Parts: sequence; C-alpha cells; structure tokens
Amino acid sequence: MDHDYIVVGSGAGGGPVAANLARAGFRVLLLEAGDDHEGIIEQVPAFHASASEDEAISWPFFVRHYADDARQRRDWKYVPARDGIYYPRASAIGGCTEHHAMIIIRPHNSDWDGIADTTGDPSWRAKAMRRYFQRIERCGHRPFQGFLQRLLGWNPSGHGFDGWLPTSVADPKLVVGDKQITEILIDSARYALRHVRSWVPGWLHRLLRTLLTRADPNDWRNVKRHRVGVRKVPLSVASGRRAGVRGLLHQVSHDCPDRLTIETGALVTRLLFDEERPDSHHVVGVEYLKGEHLYGTGPAADAAPSAAAPKPKAHRVQAKREVILCGGAFNTPQLLQLSGIGPRDVLQAAGVPLRHELPGVGANLQDRYEVCVVYRMKEPFAAMRGATMTPDPSDPHFRAWLRGEGLYTTNGAVLGVIDRSERARRDPDLFLFALLTDFRGYYPGYSERVRDARRYLTWAVLKAHTANTAGRVAIRCDDPREPPAIDFHHFDEGNAPDDEDLQAVINAVRRLRRMTGEYAHLIEREEVPGPAFSHPDQDEERRLLAEFVRNEAWGHHASCTCKIGADHDPMAVLDSRFRVRGVERLRVVDASVFPHIPGLFLVAPVYMIAEKASDVIIEDARAG
Repeated sequence: MDHDYIVVGSGAGGGPVAANLARAGFRVLLLEAGDDHEGIIEQVPAFHASASEDEAISWPFFVRHYADDARQRRDWKYVPARDGIYYPRASAIGGCTEHHAMIIIRPHNSDWDGIADTTGDPSWRAKAMRRYFQRIERCGHRPFQGFLQRLLGWNPSGHGFDGWLPTSVADPKLVVGDKQITEILIDSARYALRHVRSWVPGWLHRLLRTLLTRADPNDWRNVKRHRVGVRKVPLSVASGRRAGVRGLLHQVSHDCPDRLTIETGALVTRLLFDEERPDSHHVVGVEYLKGEHLYGTGPAADAAPSAAAPKPKAHRVQAKREVILCGGAFNTPQLLQLSGIGPRDVLQAAGVPLRHELPGVGANLQDRYEVCVVYRMKEPFAAMRGATMTPDPSDPHFRAWLRGEGLYTTNGAVLGVIDRSERARRDPDLFLFALLTDFRGYYPGYSERVRDARRYLTWAVLKAHTANTAGRVAIRCDDPREPPAIDFHHFDEGNAPDDEDLQAVINAVRRLRRMTGEYAHLIEREEVPGPAFSHPDQDEERRLLAEFVRNEAWGHHASCTCKIGADHDPMAVLDSRFRVRGVERLRVVDASVFPHIPGLFLVAPVYMIAEKASDVIIEDARAG
C-alpha cells in the first residue's frame, strides 16, 4: 500500500496525529516499536505504578542528573550497573499514556504566548490554542456546564464536551468513611486556603467558592486569571478505567481500516533520503527493524545475546508526502542524530556521517523537579483495608473496580494545591498533591513499595516552569538499539539563575511541613526527608533541605530537545509549523518541540500540539 504519511511513535503526539490524518482522508502508516498490549494492570487507574514496571510495555531508561560522579552517587536511587537513575517510559500502542498517572491539566497561557512571541506566528496565541483543549476533551465532571454549552452555546468554563478524551475527577464519597483521611483533607484544605495567596478574604468564603468553580484547574477562568488554591485532580478516566490514545487508535482503525495501518514491533532506525540528489535533505521514508523488545532498555537488555538468535530483518517504507517523528524527548533526537541530523561533535564522536548540522537536536533538555515528603501514620487508613493493589479476586477494592466503582478507579491523588513559589510570579509554578501511599521517586522495583504501603501519606512536590535548560540527549554510537546518553545537569551543573529552581522546591517542602502540622497527632514520624533534614534554625534547615533536594530530586516530564524557535536562533530545530529546519518533508510532533517546559503536567500540552499539528499538516497538504 502507498502511504501518504509515516508517523513514528503512537504516544500522546503520534497517536492523535495519525488518527486525525486518517480521518481527513490520508493513508497513514503508524510505526510503533512496542506491542498492542493493555492488560488489567494498565486498565486500573490505581495500578499506574505497577503498569510503569510491567515488562510487557516497559521501556526503562537510566538517566544521569549530574555529570559529576561524586554528586550523582549521593542519590540513593542511582544504579551503578546502569550508570543512572531509573526513568520509566512505555513502548506500546499509546506510548506513555498506557502507564502515566492520567492527570490532565491544561498549560498556562504564557506557554503558548511565548511560542507566538518567539516565532511571530499568531496561531500559537493562547486564545487560538484554547480550542484544541476543547477539541480533545469529553468532560464528564461538569455536566451542567455541558448542558448549557449544548443548549445555549454558553461555555465560560472552556471545557470540551465532545472530544475523544474523557475526563473525570474522583468521587469524594470514596474517602468519606475514613475519618483519618477526612481530617487530613479538611485540615490541609483549610491551611491551604488560609495561606495560599488569593485576593478573596476569608478561608471559609474561599472554600465555598472553590467547591463551586475554583476547584477545577481546567476552568478557563482559573487559567486566564492565574488562580491558585485547592484543586480537584482531573484524570483521563472513564467508567473507572484508564482512557487514552490506544482507545482512539482502535476506534479510528475500525472506522478507517483502509486509511490507518498500524504496525507494531517496528523499531525505526533511521530516515531515508532521496539519494539521487547530491547532498539530499529530502526525506522519502524510514528504515526499521521488525521484532519484539529490540531496543536496549527492554526486558532483554541485561541478557547476553545468543549467537544462534536470528538478526532482526530491516524493512524500508516510503511516504508520498511526509515523515512525522513522534518518539518523544529521548528517541526523536536519537533518531535524527542516527540519520546524520544534529550537532557535529555528537555525530563525529558516534561515527555517524553528518548530513545536516542542527546543533539544537538533543540540546535544551528540560524536566520538572520533584521530591516527596513521606509520613508514616500512627494507624493504617481504613479506606485501604483489604487492598492488595493487584487484580486479586479476593480484593474487595478490585471487585468494586470491576463494577466501575471504588478507590481503584482513581490514581491515588486525594488533594491538589496549586501555588506560587514566590508572590511576584505571574504563573503558579508549584503543584502539591497528597497520595495514599509511600512514594520516594523512581528506582527499579519502586512499584512494590507503592503497592505495599497501607499507613503512609505522601505529599508530592512538583516544580513547574523550571529555568534549567542545560540537559542534553546524545547518541553514544551508530547502533540504533543502544539508548542515548541522557544528562539533565541538575542545579549547580545547570544554567538556572540564582538557584531559582532549588529555592522554589525548598520553599514548597517547608510549606508542606507547616501544613501537615495541622494534623500532627495522626502522624507517627516523617520518613522523607526525615529528622536529619530538619532544624529549629531556619537558615540551617534551608541548608539541609538544599542538600536533600540536590541529591534526590527527579522528574518524569522530559521535553524540549527539538525546540520550535525563531528563524535567527541557531539552536531552533523546528519552525512554527513543526518542520525540521533545512530538511524537506520531515516534521516532529511530541514533547520535544517545546522551547520551554509547559504548564504543570505534560500530557495535555502534547495532546494540544498534536491537534494543532494535524491542522497544519492537513492545511499544507491541501494547499500544495
């Protein structure tokens, strides 16, 4: 079959792009290195930690936070045998939407306006981008607003009600019977409403307004006015089950079987160029290897290769129109570099002939900074009684999930607080959320700790709009099965001014400690950071917490390694229409395209750019 477009990667970027192009009448080949797998573990929202370590879909990377070995080894999560920190990714139809925590929060307007200002392209303005969130969302938690929108066309909330991605929030009744959780929620909310900056006086008044409108972080009025405060946590969950790209692709495959072809077990190794043209930068297709778990991060990564094992066969396919790379912040720059597109020094060191020099490929790597404050409670949570966090038929919570009910229909986040690290900031840059588990970051086997916790409360700190842009992704050799070197260059190795990111995380940890003081009588002890990182002298406590954060902070929203930028920016990999600069018939649509890491959580912005890219690609095809 002739293909108009080849899309590489079926995650939050590639899946919607392939679906939209097929529905628009184009013939699309979607290549995915993983399988079409969704077991019970992936379907149950509460099991997302286990899903991230499910060998059927796991594509684990090991990354460095520091180039300096002494500094890197201070992180207890460091794995010497892999020379890095575990960074879970997924290889399956749907990509990381098959294991992520399903939190859907739209980005800040400044994220879009910044791209418009940089590129001079007004189609990136926040008001124009707003429609893409509405296009993807099928909001199930604001039914009256949906009724008004359909009846009168009046929609001040800015939600979408007819999109492909269902969104919901956890039912508060799930924890009403647990007096301990109820007290924690009320005390935490009361503290946050007293101390989080707001122009409305009186915490009780703010609480009532929050319950009516402001608890919704995706309400357009909250986004437009940069509001902070207590928030519900919107999830891509429908009828108690994970919802994402896989469901969309299955639906489009059913509706358009002659236009969408999905090939799994296809590890794309390089781009193909029109070699009849001297020094050609004209992409005509891709080469890929066919087989299971071919990439050097999967279940077979530690196994010695068998001499008798057949080598995977290389295949070549061509596109009549374009190739669209959607492999994510690690694999898209790797594929470009393997194809001779990237920084001269990286390609020379790896033994790859330079075809087109683009120094920004793999540069500008960014992520959140995250830490957790973990408390062991005096008593187990009653709501967790009988929970095995597995698909065990004897587990009453799992049986409830089979009926679309109960705790397992949520991701475990029971409360969220959006805040600013400094009063002068325009956009909120902190998201603090409570989890009924013991979560201390990512390391091999971390999901077992998460499953086994029954009397732990974790407050997670997420620092958004990080200022450090010094991270880098670089191939080590010309072997496409070998993962690239990934170094985020955290904190003192980075380029953020005046320890801005570090101080923001420290401030958040100190605020959480004050907030949990509201229900200290329920707590047996703080285990992370722990007493060793506490001190009555504020300056000394800041020093101790700075060491804790430098050593142990992590992230899981890698982005920005093929950034969109201005024509005069030598580090800009893409123009505002997702086209790779200096290369014909090649685009990128995934988390790597952002100049700066957007919003609080990454998946909603990626879904939105996938919709925008689909419009741009279709428009260009019909124009020429």
